[in-house]
Amino acid sequence: MNTTTAIWVCGVDEAGRGPLAGPVYAAAVILDPDHPIVGLKDSKKLGASRRATLTAAIRENALAWAIASADVEEIDRLNILQASLLAMRRAVLALNPAATEALIDGNRCPALPIPARAIVRGDALEPCISAASILAKTERDKIMHALADVYPEYGFERHVGYPTAGHLAALKAFGPCAAHRKSFAPVRRILQQTLV
Repeated sequence: MNTTTAIWVCGVDEAGRGPLAGPVYAAAVILDPDHPIVGLKDSKKLGASRRATLTAAIRENALAWAIASADVEEIDRLNILQASLLAMRRAVLALNPAATEALIDGNRCPALPIPARAIVRGDALEPCISAASILAKTERDKIMHALADVYPEYGFERHVGYPTAGHLAALKAFGPCAAHRKSFAPVRRILQQTLV
């Protein structure tokens, strides 16, 4: 294939916009039409073992894939939307070979040097976005399980940072840790209470 004229479309998705803790992750994937991957769908509709199997298949069979993140400091400084778009941009720019077009899950596109199109519910409609969704979710879950070893009192291995009743109770009992997003309302409220 002539690399100067190749059209390589990448799918892009993020994982971790809603949690109260941890980084937000994004992935970009260029699928190989000669090596289709069966079973790609929105990562939220897959169990952990199926996601792990598909992650291995994507890493092995995609033409290119990249995973990037924005950390808690960036989330608190920029806001979660801008941090998510930053993680997406980082993932797309890390692709090798580079994509010539990007399909982005959602209704906003990051600033990119290539044409980009936002697709609402794209993770259910475009296999390349589904693949990105799976990689981003798998990688983020992995980092949250690692954070559970550092901060065992919060139960990150169970809720991966989402505001479950158990997580909110731990937050109230122990206060926020370095992994918490201080700009998010439940965390901010507890911080303000400790200052009173």
